[in-house]
Amino acid sequence: MKVLEKPRVVRRFEVVAKEKAGGATYTPCLLADFVAKRITEAAGDLLERQTLRILDPAVGDGALLLSLMHSLMAYPNITIEAYGFDTNLNAIKLAESRIRQEFPGIFLHLQQKSFIDHIVEKSDIFYCGTTGFLEVFDLIIANPPYVRTQIIGASEAQRLAKQFGLSGRVDLYSAFVLGMAQVLKPGGIAGIIVSNRFMTTKAGAPVRQAILERFNLRHVWDLGDTKLFDAAVLPAVLLAEGKNASKNGTPAFTSIYETTDIAEAMAADPVIVADPIAALDAEGVMQLNDGRFVDVHHGLLNTSGAIDGIWRVATDSAEEWLKTVSANTWGTFGEIGSIRVGVKTCADKVFIRSDWQDMPEKKRPELLKPLITHHIARRFKASTLHKVKQILYPHTVSHGLRHPVDLAQYPKSAAYLQEYRTVLEGRDYVIEAGRKWYEIWVPQDPNAWDKIKLVFRDITDEPTFWIDQEAAVVNGDCYWVMCKDETQVDLLWLAAAVGNSKFIERFYDYRFPNKLYAGRRRFITQYVEQFPLPDPNGVLGKSIINKAKEIYASIPSLKVENLQKELDAMIWHAFGLIEKVGR
Repeated sequence: MKVLEKPRVVRRFEVVAKEKAGGATYTPCLLADFVAKRITEAAGDLLERQTLRILDPAVGDGALLLSLMHSLMAYPNITIEAYGFDTNLNAIKLAESRIRQEFPGIFLHLQQKSFIDHIVEKSDIFYCGTTGFLEVFDLIIANPPYVRTQIIGASEAQRLAKQFGLSGRVDLYSAFVLGMAQVLKPGGIAGIIVSNRFMTTKAGAPVRQAILERFNLRHVWDLGDTKLFDAAVLPAVLLAEGKNASKNGTPAFTSIYETTDIAEAMAADPVIVADPIAALDAEGVMQLNDGRFVDVHHGLLNTSGAIDGIWRVATDSAEEWLKTVSANTWGTFGEIGSIRVGVKTCADKVFIRSDWQDMPEKKRPELLKPLITHHIARRFKASTLHKVKQILYPHTVSHGLRHPVDLAQYPKSAAYLQEYRTVLEGRDYVIEAGRKWYEIWVPQDPNAWDKIKLVFRDITDEPTFWIDQEAAVVNGDCYWVMCKDETQVDLLWLAAAVGNSKFIERFYDYRFPNKLYAGRRRFITQYVEQFPLPDPNGVLGKSIINKAKEIYASIPSLKVENLQKELDAMIWHAFGLIEKVGR
């Protein structure tokens, strides 16, 4: 393989902004080199072949192919045939120019075409020889476009799901990944950059299952909030082998996320450097050159025994920790009651306002209720620093059934809503569902609002759970739960104590590694319903409940911080653990 003797030139992909709707995201050179290196290390006997066929199914500016070619330079006896697809002609031209400049003699075949369309068209000749383009490859390197169902459209998503044997609607990258499984030779190696989102969500379950069934997965790197992309993408890298029934085993799993714990060593960057080390080459907490602290874990892929289960790293220490928690778990948050998201009006400017009290009394609607939003979120007790919004809530319950109120009984509310009737009737889906034009789209249970409930934020840098005793409606930017057994409301106080603890942050990170930038976590139903509770009937459990109530009653006094520290220590003790102190 002949190569020009000149320094490698790295350019930013110039057409990214224009292509965002198509899922194009520039692959940083650092990450491209990391993936290429891992592919080459795993290629083994493939590198003894005379000819290697390599593919990038979404070639973009050619950065990934170039990185893989440079990584293969250590094997000068190999002849490389490089293939690529992209729907953007400018990208194809740029990629070809860059590759030809550095590898002028290489066989290069780039097509302005969707890889998915090509797969569908050629589906009858997989793993077969053809007179021209052979549909199998030794090595694949890819950063497939990440386009959500909402953008590609439900009908197209369903078509892709059917074509690639998935249930439900899929994102475009899912189809790309499974398409690669069809054109990767048995024993061939693929390095694929994906969003890490699919690893921990319910929607990602069919994709997780399909990947494990159609590849021999060898290693997963969850690169978390390493900020390798300018875009708000939390990347993961999959190192996979073409399906080979004779090879199996548990894949390795590595994760790296920002932390506040004390660093044990220094690292130059998150992923790949020659000197001194990259964070991923180490274990534990590392301080990067840019001042950030990252926590690196190496272990095995754990799916909790289900082929479509959530993907997480299993280390000996984490598994022992979780085993201890399980032995001291009395129940879960989900057993207290159903965890629900708040109401969704689909017309917030009409139904939700903070200036209702500025209206004359004779015009102010009768159906107003206080509204909980994330703006008033605070641990244990809602904040009073923000003006509380109110919601016009036109729903009630009679004979056990929810239905819209009779507006004739509420003339001021009727007059107000009538002013906005055109806007409200513009919500076609409400009308088509046989609902009244003035209904809230997702009203939840009108009987629930008067009851004591536990409320919590979705995305936050620290868990924030609080008790509502003000008969407020919960907005759709928060989740809430009330006791299915109204005689057991102390369980809500117990849950508030656990939910606001440092312990639950550690539990979350071990069980549901779905973290966003800057350490923020997502507290959604599928995670929170599995949060553990200690025995509420034991001496320590009762003390925890009483301490949570004391904190609530003491807010906003200066002693609250110390009370919370005391409570936190009690919770770790209740689960048979000792807290690990951070920075």
